Amino acid sequence: MCDTMQAYTKKKAGWRVKYGQVIRARFLARPNRFIAHAALDGGEAVVCHVKNTGRCRELLVPGAAVYLERAANPGRKTAYDLIAVEKGTRLINMDAQAPNRVFGEWARTFEPSAETVKPEFPFGQSRLDFCLTGPQGLHLVEVKGVTLEDGGHARFPDAPTERGVRHLHELMRAAALGHRATAFFVIQMEDVTDFAPNDDTHPAFGAALRQAAAAGVQVAAYSCRVTPDSMTIHRPVPVVL
Repeated sequence: MCDTMQAYTKKKAGWRVKYGQVIRARFLARPNRFIAHAALDGGEAVVCHVKNTGRCRELLVPGAAVYLERAANPGRKTAYDLIAVEKGTRLINMDAQAPNRVFGEWARTFEPSAETVKPEFPFGQSRLDFCLTGPQGLHLVEVKGVTLEDGGHARFPDAPTERGVRHLHELMRAAALGHRATAFFVIQMEDVTDFAPNDDTHPAFGAALRQAAAAGVQVAAYSCRVTPDSMTIHRPVPVVL
């Protein structure tokens, strides 16, 4: 069972990730997964931390408009975090931590009867993102952030993810034991037509997601309202398996 001693207490949810001081810049280069170079409006070049270690090749292209949050610690090696990018007219939040943060706040809207919401719940050989408890028992939820978009269609993953496949198998095991289980995809942008697994990039993940759905795991996808300094869960998006 969930350890309620460390679980969130029942309170009104904020539903939103809100950032501090955010400025617009122009993307220059990404020498490795962790840092990027960007130019501020005045032309000053800065080094920033990329809050997403995924490939994001279709997003971080030279000249793209990006949004940087100034670090709260003035002594930090990088003074900014890269949190969002413009892809054409679409604004996409790139913060890999934002989906879990916003779902944690929004969980009781997803399941109003939840009495506790505990993050990082150990189950099997993994830690699943959330365990919700209430009158209906345990509900295990694994959250995935989606930043890949093609022609208005949201896709996950943007790179092979054996960890993601393992999480789906743990959700299947939870469902087989009689628990409710959900794979929840937070689409970090607005105005998408649907969501589907990215079979071109990782066929095994798509196969596992379809297997999980057939085994009783709920598959849900929600788009988000995104501004340069915030992200809010918005509405459900059709899932195509």
